[in-house]
Amino acid sequence: MKKIISILILLTIGLIQTSTVLADSELEAFKEAIRAKYDMKEAAFANNDPAPILEKFYTSDVISVGPDGTMHQGTEGIRPVYEEVITGDVKVESYYTHVNGNAGWDWVNFHVTPAEADVKPFSFKMLFLWEKINGDWMSKGEMYIMGAFGSEKH
Repeated sequence: MKKIISILILLTIGLIQTSTVLADSELEAFKEAIRAKYDMKEAAFANNDPAPILEKFYTSDVISVGPDGTMHQGTEGIRPVYEEVITGDVKVESYYTHVNGNAGWDWVNFHVTPAEADVKPFSFKMLFLWEKINGDWMSKGEMYIMGAFGSEKH
């Protein structure tokens, strides 16, 4: 009987370790996939081209809520915003990332350096909501306010 209990304990420990490894690899794969999306978004800003963002970053039913509570819905709803602000450089810095299956979110610092020399750089604290659709991570929503998270990462 002691031998059976010992085997069950070992199997339980092995299962816990395996699930931790799977969760870690799921998180790393998610971080890698959304980093590629952020890189694409940064390049689109650098190239003054909103098309990749509107076509490959967001779902068609995306919801975006800004600092003043203004909401834009769908890629056609956010198109005028991107056509207006697509100048300058942006850098996206993940702060706290979570994934569970086909859904995840990422708190980020969104740093903006405007093209106009007389406009100071600024940052947003942003929350991107992600869904894996047909194997591709797409942002279904975002909220943002002025500011930046501290240097200590979670």
